[in-house]
Amino acid sequence: MPAIKTTDQTVIFPSHPPFHNDHSLPLSHLDTDRNLHLTFRYLRVYLTNPQTSLDPFHVITSSLSQVLPLFYPLAGTLRHRQCQPHHLEIQCAAGQGVPLVRATADFTLESVNYLDDPASSFVEQLVPDPGPEDGMEHPCILQVTVFECGGFTLGAAMHHALCDGIGGTLFFNAVAELARGSSRITLEPVWERERLLGPREVPRVESPLIGEFLRLEKGFLPYEQDIGRVGRECFHVRDECLDNFKRLLLEQSGFNFTTFEALGAYIWRSKVKASGIQANEKVKFAYSINIRRLVKPPLPTGYWGNGCVPMYVQLSAKDLMEKPIWEIAELIKKSKSNVTDEYVRSFIDYQELHFADGITAGKGVSGFTDWRHLGHSTVDFGWGGPVTVFPLGRNLLGSVEPCFFLPYSTVTADFTKKKKKKTVTAEKKRGFKVLVTLAEAALPAFREDMELFCQ
Repeated sequence: MPAIKTTDQTVIFPSHPPFHNDHSLPLSHLDTDRNLHLTFRYLRVYLTNPQTSLDPFHVITSSLSQVLPLFYPLAGTLRHRQCQPHHLEIQCAAGQGVPLVRATADFTLESVNYLDDPASSFVEQLVPDPGPEDGMEHPCILQVTVFECGGFTLGAAMHHALCDGIGGTLFFNAVAELARGSSRITLEPVWERERLLGPREVPRVESPLIGEFLRLEKGFLPYEQDIGRVGRECFHVRDECLDNFKRLLLEQSGFNFTTFEALGAYIWRSKVKASGIQANEKVKFAYSINIRRLVKPPLPTGYWGNGCVPMYVQLSAKDLMEKPIWEIAELIKKSKSNVTDEYVRSFIDYQELHFADGITAGKGVSGFTDWRHLGHSTVDFGWGGPVTVFPLGRNLLGSVEPCFFLPYSTVTADFTKKKKKKTVTAEKKRGFKVLVTLAEAALPAFREDMELFCQ
């Protein structure tokens, strides 16, 4: 069985003091959304580079130290504000740094198919997994694991209150720029969380959708829902099957649907059906929309805080089962146009007015996100971009059963092409992966639906 061994754990400090006086920094009202009170974990996989003898651990630690003066809040400590105990702020003090774990693996990346299946059990050992308190004390914890072949992985555990995936990638790209030899980073980070995404002077909720999707329920904690034992499984979606499905929906409805709309509708229905949810119960399809260019004025390019808002499609379980699948896809398509500047401002003001009252989207939330085009592959420390990127988070958007659309490892696709082997692996490359977290009791029925889709 593959073995991962931790060889060192250190703290990386900023290369020079980033400030003179200890202070706290407020977060935006998107950062303090209750659904983001969690540590999100993900992994990047890098091949060996025969043209360099450099140690990736030393390269990354050195460039990380140089970047931290600009991103010093990542070395701070999250805490609840005294004046607003339900809100978070980041406390920045002298002597803080980012914990970094060094580990080794006694096997090659090729032997595990370049970690192309994120459902493999041992991948959990490649990413730090802090508890709730540790995640607040150290909102950013990293791990570099070097494999027998010389390739390595970079595992990140980052508290979602500090940044979303786009903001995290901005940070890692800055580290990577210096690792490749640049003397300075191209894009300066922008903080200004409270000013740019704080409440209006007189908070008001003018978007009717806020009250339709969100409710107030003190004491309800979405990520502490007990749905029994949970499993995680990776499904393969071939382009041919997806194209046939989208063509069928076009014939039935006259609408062209994106992959996210069409496949999202199918998976949502299948998850709810497999879970045996009562017919009259409300269920929600939840996803995030990037609002960086949507708000007025747009956010600065270097803004690295949370820059997305949740959007929902809500139906009774009965309606979800009985409506034609193209109508479900159409609801997802139409929901995108609901995210306007007013929706964002109303969402922020709703947080300001009711945060202490327990804002929640309730039970029955299925979180969806598409990682195929998020720019994660741009992070190059000198070994080329990562060949595989995937999340290990099991909580998302108030959902304890999230679904991720993920690209295949680029190296396995290239490898099979060069060898000119028509194998099962090669077949899988013509498509992408769907990583689903679901109650174990519901997985067999859901698996059957996915097999039907891919026939």
